[in-house]
Amino acid sequence: MRLALSLAAEAAAEGEVPVGAVIVKDGRVIGTGRNRRETDKDALAHAEIEAIHMACRTLGGWRLSGSTLYVTLEPCPMCAGAIINARIDRVVMGTVDPKAGSCGSVTDLFALPYNHRPEVSAGVLEEDCRAALQQFFKCLRKRHKVTEEET
Repeated sequence: MRLALSLAAEAAAEGEVPVGAVIVKDGRVIGTGRNRRETDKDALAHAEIEAIHMACRTLGGWRLSGSTLYVTLEPCPMCAGAIINARIDRVVMGTVDPKAGSCGSVTDLFALPYNHRPEVSAGVLEEDCRAALQQFFKCLRKRHKVTEEET
């Protein structure tokens, strides 16, 4: 999770929502990702999707069975679907997302009768993950306020 937090910090430094993701299999990092939606101008450029892409390239296939995804923020519906389709066995989340979380907060896609159901653990380095997000949005609101006052 510390590596995922480091990737989230890189995202924040580039003006992206600070979310980082790391996929591990057999004790080895096989994929990493961070949010790049603003940079890439791409709605699909989520940290989890980027990490899944890299892991598939690393392993030479789309089945990521036996792997664990560490992510700083609870996955959205798109990412939860990608996790199911990639057959990732376990998801370890830092903090929940009460607005778009799809692993137990707003909904739980993993509880539905799909052909694969990842195990979920939440709250790993939760305070650090939450603080990174809160700090980012606090700074963003402050920048918007200054910009509005200047116009």
